[in-house]
Amino acid sequence: MAVTSGQYVKVAVEERVATVTIDHPPVNALNRQTLQELDRALEELRPDAEVKVVIVTGGGSFAFIAGADIKEVSQLGSAQAAHELAALGQAVFLKLQRLGKPVIAAINGVCLGGGLELAMACHLRISGDRARFGQPEVNLGIIPGWGGTQRLPRLIGAAKATEWILTGELATAQEAHRLGLVNHLVPQDQVLKAARDLARKLAAKGAVAVAQSLRAIEEGLNRPLEEGLAKEAEAFRQVAASEDSREGVRAFLEKRQPQFNDR
Repeated sequence: MAVTSGQYVKVAVEERVATVTIDHPPVNALNRQTLQELDRALEELRPDAEVKVVIVTGGGSFAFIAGADIKEVSQLGSAQAAHELAALGQAVFLKLQRLGKPVIAAINGVCLGGGLELAMACHLRISGDRARFGQPEVNLGIIPGWGGTQRLPRLIGAAKATEWILTGELATAQEAHRLGLVNHLVPQDQVLKAARDLARKLAAKGAVAVAQSLRAIEEGLNRPLEEGLAKEAEAFRQVAASEDSREGVRAFLEKRQPQFNDR
């Protein structure tokens, strides 16, 4: 199944991995059109059984995504228009988070504002060692509107997230890695290679188990432990009934590599 590229969002599929590139020079700012193109790409990728993992990266070598399109923000004519823009970004990023297959952010440059909010909606993040991170919206008299006030505290803790959001100061890739925001830190020119290596590793796993793992984590993360355990047990029940489960256990006992069919 071919996935449609747009003016600012390019999609390429190879070896069951889709690479989605936000290509909006000069800094890959997110405007309405870019968000809508990303939304359409996700709608096509979600049911595509030939795509098991998605990588999101930025075009060029300077920016992953530098944030929202500030010119567009400056032209918002009313509080209602601002609310609609916030709702659009939030909906697209939630769709990314709940895609049902792993999404890796390959952070190849500055990752600020809406760019960081998009990266945090991904399940895993690989960063170049010269990237910069931050939620600098307060410097413009606004606040993060696409999930920054909610996802950042969940990922790095409330105290440090509050500091980032209230000061608008930028953090190095090294600090982002130390705080657990970034899974892997690599040389700047190795970001996409590292993301593809990880994507191929994930694509070799059974899609049923991967999807149910993501679902259990998502649904249990902010619930009481007992409720999260119930979600996990239900996910385990569904996985245990799959062909992949039987193949995986049989392959282990027979001391061979499993051949998953994603069923």
